[in-house]
Amino acid sequence: MTQERKPESADYVGYEYREISVPGEYVSLCLDSYPCFGWEADPNRGPDGPGRGPARPGGPGAKDTVTLYFRRVRDIRSKAELTRLQRNFDSCIAELKALEQAKRTQGMIAALTVGILGTAFMAGSTFAAVATPPIIWLTILLAIPGFLGWVLPYFLYRAAVRRKTVQIEPLMEQKYDEINEICEKGSRLLH
Repeated sequence: MTQERKPESADYVGYEYREISVPGEYVSLCLDSYPCFGWEADPNRGPDGPGRGPARPGGPGAKDTVTLYFRRVRDIRSKAELTRLQRNFDSCIAELKALEQAKRTQGMIAALTVGILGTAFMAGSTFAAVATPPIIWLTILLAIPGFLGWVLPYFLYRAAVRRKTVQIEPLMEQKYDEINEICEKGSRLLH
């Protein structure tokens, strides 16, 4: 076996590479926005298409994440400014994720608190029922808020999420507008 040595070409292009993991809901946004900072989907990576890796489950209560692979020409113009804009974009995405999570946090805390209190009342009701002699009136008295504490958390959670969503939606829209401005600036630097 002999290896032929190919002459070095003047057409060589050096790339830098980036790998990011994003929640599934932000995949399209990142695929559309990263080219504004000089990045392109890496055609050599990703079984699910150029620049895309497989989705990974995020665990209980978490969203699935997708790994995206990008490449960029090393000697790109205005690299420092594009990198600054890209970091700003990444922080906006992180803030969007935090706002999305904030919608559910308050409702989850309220629902869990009411559920735990309902369980405590049911425990009291059970102890009253198994006491010697059984205290039936106390069993009934404690069982009513216990059952309510098991039923109400669902409705409480839904109402809290709806209320918080109304508050957070304008902030999310502002973040999307900021992302749009950042991408426009990056695109102008490239062209």
